[in-house]
Amino acid sequence: MHALPDGEAEISLVVRLPWEDVARLGQEAGRLAAQMQRPVTLDEAVSNRLRSTRPAAAHARPGAEQPAAAAAPGGAGVTSLPRISGTA
Repeated sequence: MHALPDGEAEISLVVRLPWEDVARLGQEAGRLAAQMQRPVTLDEAVSNRLRSTRPAAAHARPGAEQPAAAAAPGGAGVTSLPRISGTA
């Protein structure tokens, strides 16, 4: 993790995604690029998507039960992440 000049922080991590999710991110990047009138990277598309959908933080609530995907050791998939489009 490191601090950014604009006051935010950045965390780098590696996430393994199925090609279908990568394609959805590409669609999101294309949509954002059209909206912003400039090229948009997949990183920006992911950041935008994560910021636009803020699920309740179950880990922050004392006594809250963890979802099965979050509790799975090592290999939880990305199924708990918000989908880019309305299709599954």
